[in-house]
Amino acid sequence: MQMRHFRLMFSASLQKQHTSSRMKVPLALCICFSLTLTLTQTSERPTCNDCDEDHFCNCRAKDLHGVPIVPDDVLYLDVSFNEIESITQRDLTCYTELRNLKLQKNKLSTIHKEAFHSQSKLEALDLSFNNLKNISSQWFSNLRSLKHLNILGNQYTTLGSIALFQFVENPALRTLQFGNLWIRDVKQNLLRNIRQLDELSFVGGVLRSYENGSFQTIQPIRAVSVSLSRLFQDDPALVSKILRDVSHPETSLTIRDVSLETQELIEPLREVTEGGTRSLTFQNIITTDEAVSRLLEVLDGSPVSYIGLEDICLIGQGWWEKAKRTHLENLHTIHVRNIEIQGFFKFSSMIQLAFLLKHLTKISVINCTVFVIPCLTSCFLKKVEYLDLSQNLLSDITMQESLCNGDSKMRNINTLNVSHNSLKSLQLMSHLVTSLDRLTSLDMSHNNFVKMPQSCSWPASLRFMNLSTTKLHRVTPCLPLSLTVLDLSQNFLTEFHLHLPNLAELWLTGNRIIALPEGGHFPSLRMLFIQSNTLNMFNKSDLMAFQSLQVLEAGHNNFFCSCDFVEFFQGSIDHLITLGDGHRSYMCDSPFTLRGLNIDTAQPPVFECYMILLVSVICSVTVIGVIAIGVTCHKFHILWYLQMMIAWLKAKSKPSVQMAALLFDTMLFVSYSQHDAQWVEEILVPELKSSESPLALCLHQRDFLPGRWIADNIIESIESSYRTLFVLSENFVTSEWCRYELNFSHFRIIDERNDSAVPDPARAHRQGDDSQALLQTAQNNELQDVPRVA
Repeated sequence: MQMRHFRLMFSASLQKQHTSSRMKVPLALCICFSLTLTLTQTSERPTCNDCDEDHFCNCRAKDLHGVPIVPDDVLYLDVSFNEIESITQRDLTCYTELRNLKLQKNKLSTIHKEAFHSQSKLEALDLSFNNLKNISSQWFSNLRSLKHLNILGNQYTTLGSIALFQFVENPALRTLQFGNLWIRDVKQNLLRNIRQLDELSFVGGVLRSYENGSFQTIQPIRAVSVSLSRLFQDDPALVSKILRDVSHPETSLTIRDVSLETQELIEPLREVTEGGTRSLTFQNIITTDEAVSRLLEVLDGSPVSYIGLEDICLIGQGWWEKAKRTHLENLHTIHVRNIEIQGFFKFSSMIQLAFLLKHLTKISVINCTVFVIPCLTSCFLKKVEYLDLSQNLLSDITMQESLCNGDSKMRNINTLNVSHNSLKSLQLMSHLVTSLDRLTSLDMSHNNFVKMPQSCSWPASLRFMNLSTTKLHRVTPCLPLSLTVLDLSQNFLTEFHLHLPNLAELWLTGNRIIALPEGGHFPSLRMLFIQSNTLNMFNKSDLMAFQSLQVLEAGHNNFFCSCDFVEFFQGSIDHLITLGDGHRSYMCDSPFTLRGLNIDTAQPPVFECYMILLVSVICSVTVIGVIAIGVTCHKFHILWYLQMMIAWLKAKSKPSVQMAALLFDTMLFVSYSQHDAQWVEEILVPELKSSESPLALCLHQRDFLPGRWIADNIIESIESSYRTLFVLSENFVTSEWCRYELNFSHFRIIDERNDSAVPDPARAHRQGDDSQALLQTAQNNELQDVPRVA
């Protein structure tokens, strides 16, 4: 009926639509088609399950062809290095809490204009290196929290026709990266509505048109990086226009990826001087000594205070004559890193540039194949406070020359970095820096000291020392007592027991230490880093020994998860100390059953944790059980029955005794209770002896062998007797030994199949007892087949 009703309604709808317009598609059909299409698209979307508890989903490089389905509460989504070609309106609708979205290195060519409209909390968006030919301002209209935008490396050729942030002023934006190798036009509207940027990066190798003011914001940009490739050769005027807009005293300017091999190519840099730029950096530059001399001329008298040279290829032989005419009194910092000098062995000394050293306070010459600074040159460094000579070719001999054999003129220096060189003598280094009475920080890491002398001399001002990765096997009192920070990471130390009263920060990561240092030696220590050692465990007393310790990083060690350590770690460690590396870094290495488990979730076996208690309980239960068994055995005569059974089995194992083989053919064993002894001795025995046929009697009081077990006496006496006479009485029934004799006689009757038992109820009869009742009582006490012989 329902289907028929639906068909009628659908037919009526078709007829109505047909009468109104033959060209219109029925509304219901459109809705059904749209819903089907949406469900189909949703079902075709891939899923990504690589999400952690911090709401970070790493879907990087998974060969995805669409935005994956992830939890709705995702904060950080990385789908870079995939095959995504488009983003639809619904792909990101559910992810309203998203903070960071990385889409670089895909094949994006289309993005719906409302694709990011639900991401009002998005702070970072990376669309770099895709196939986007147009950048739409509508994408960013709702991104009020956006701080970082990267659209580098796409295929657009024009920017600025419409402002990127057209519909709303965006004061949150801090970094913007744009441009590519194909961009040709940059217009004024590009940065409209942007008040201030912390960083602007631009790549424009074949730029042909640039409107004045395109790279200017309401307030100066703090850092500008421009990659201009061949523009210095092809269009120096255009370069001048760009540099004019980005040169400002508050702007740090970086020029990248250019070739400045002639003096003429330096001319556009006059805009830097005229703009009052104080910080100038060149990256990935090919230049010559003549061009450098020309640059110094162009900068003559400028306010430049910082010059950086990174990844430079220097061509020439080191002739700097023209540079002598320059005056750069404001220059106080030079940072040089990764310089390749072609024709290094033909290169002359740079002593002609020594005039630049007079006013410098900070010098960094990193990875530049420097093997010596002549003492004559270092004499110009009287004002230097910071000197970084790391990653070079310095040795003990050349270091002596560079520091003038301990008489260096660099008396203002407070930081010296000679890491990543070829130094071998720690004692020599201590001698060379002793006269630097303002030295507070000394970095000698990544050298080959191997051994530490017993005593050294250091400046009293020294506070920070880095001796990481120096192949040290042990430490000695050579270390200065004035240190507040000491780094001995990545060595071969197995212990550390020095007394350093002023030490506040100690780094011992990556050694072979098996226990925490003694806290009493470091009364001022606030931070201890001892990760990746062979540390087994530590306890409350170990931490309490450190009077001032606040932060501990001891993860990635070989922890033995004993009951005490696990209980302490899970229960009270957070009340004593702050674990700087978090609980996740602490894993069990042993015992084997707990290996690989986080200590927070480890549960040692109960028996190991409560062994004393369990042993006590087991012992108590055992004692109680033994007592209970003993009481039970005593009450129910179990031991007696066991003895009787053993005796019977022994008797059964003996060969059967024939009547003729009996010791006494007429012997009669009398079984009676001790309480009936008087009657037996005074009445029964005389009567049996005075009979017509006297019988030889066996009485236990007279004939049992002293010192022998009574059960053996009973067994031997019964087996050696022709008959056994039982004196039945109340005392007999209640006697254990009498019942034992009765039972054994019973077993003998069954085993030998004879009538050897004679009950005598006479005494009981004379005393007025019912002999039949007594006999029945005896039978009820486990004698069922005793022959009733009168």
